[in-house]
Amino acid sequence: MTEEKKHILIVDGSAVSRQILSRILCAEIPNVMVDSCKNGEQAMQKIQQNSYDLVTTALMLPDMDGLALCRNIRATARMYIPVIVVSGDADERLLQEGFNAGVTDYFDKSNGYRAFGDFIKAFIQRNSSLVGHILFIEDSKTAAAVICKILEKHGLKVTHAESAEQALKLLEKQREPGNKEDPYDLVVTDFYLKGDLTGGDLLYAIRTRFHYSQQELPVLVLTGNDDQQTQVEVFHAGGNDFVSKPILEEVIMARIRLLLLIRHQFEALKKQAEDMRWIAATDSLTGVRSKRYLIDTGEEYIQNVAHQPVWAILIDIDFFKQINDSLGHITGDHVLAELGNKLNQTFPEDMVVRFGGEEFAVLIKNLTFDEVRSKTEQLRKDINQMKPANVDISISIGLAGMQHHPESNLTQLLSLADKALYHSKENGRNCLSINLPEGIILDSELKN
Repeated sequence: MTEEKKHILIVDGSAVSRQILSRILCAEIPNVMVDSCKNGEQAMQKIQQNSYDLVTTALMLPDMDGLALCRNIRATARMYIPVIVVSGDADERLLQEGFNAGVTDYFDKSNGYRAFGDFIKAFIQRNSSLVGHILFIEDSKTAAAVICKILEKHGLKVTHAESAEQALKLLEKQREPGNKEDPYDLVVTDFYLKGDLTGGDLLYAIRTRFHYSQQELPVLVLTGNDDQQTQVEVFHAGGNDFVSKPILEEVIMARIRLLLLIRHQFEALKKQAEDMRWIAATDSLTGVRSKRYLIDTGEEYIQNVAHQPVWAILIDIDFFKQINDSLGHITGDHVLAELGNKLNQTFPEDMVVRFGGEEFAVLIKNLTFDEVRSKTEQLRKDINQMKPANVDISISIGLAGMQHHPESNLTQLLSLADKALYHSKENGRNCLSINLPEGIILDSELKN
């Protein structure tokens, strides 16, 4: 995946320093675009015109100092922009006033220009853009307006609820099948809310009613009471962290960044686990599901009411051993791979499995008897025309369905299809046989 381009603004009164810093950042940071200017006025013009991921500024500029520039950025910028002060003299004023001015970090220029590149690269890695959907619960309109503005300024999507009851309805709605709303990555709630339910009740419901873990849906609690008993209540109820009021932007955003990191790491691990399950459930040669997957999930699949009627077909490549013996196993593997791809294309919503060797099984859902006969017979004809690996092949097919054998389990249904497949082989191969309640019959005979 292409790494997102970073846009950095360097503010420094020295043309030489601007050139050196720009060259170092371009050399050290992949996919970066660097702008530069010589004073605070030009910097503010650029910030109004462009979107920056980071601003670095000298402490002393021709028209103002770096702290004044930082205050102006905080007061006027539409989005939160990290600001790093670059200075060879970390004087007492910078250390005392930097935080209140909104300075994000400080780099000591006496460490050298090369260290500057490493510092900025590490900073970007630690402070990548915030991404997330916040469910925010606050009954005070004034407090809600202030905090929503802070969150949105940092690029976060915010859904505001005025009560725990409303928040629960939003969480329930999000779990409904087919819901297309972005999932909530973090809940931020006041601990004391008006209404029958408090923030603590909401937190308890998130953990016990919806069964969200602290990694799957982190919760940050806002409280005006910072006594130890309240803190204990927050953690016992399943809160990840808390912030005491009055809210400081730097504090709440630091906590939110950490909790979003936990959430995103959970999603990454979840996806990795799903990918590993998919790999384990896929036959590497043919790209269809593995027999293990069929054994683990097939019974549930055929008994699912929403899938009825379910059909099982078993497919065998005719005289496949002769292909291996005469043309070699590599050619045979190409034949199997192309057949697997054809089956996946033909049955994209069904369960296609390599049953063993040159034999495949397909569990097909939601087709009538006539539809499954037609589709399966068309598959047989298509295979006759394929010439995979430039080899002429044909297939024999056995078909059985839950419609005709409603009491069957997975093993029994596959056995019925297997008996139909054997009937196809006994009757000259390259044909379809169907296992009906009255016996096994060739599809061609059923048409007559």
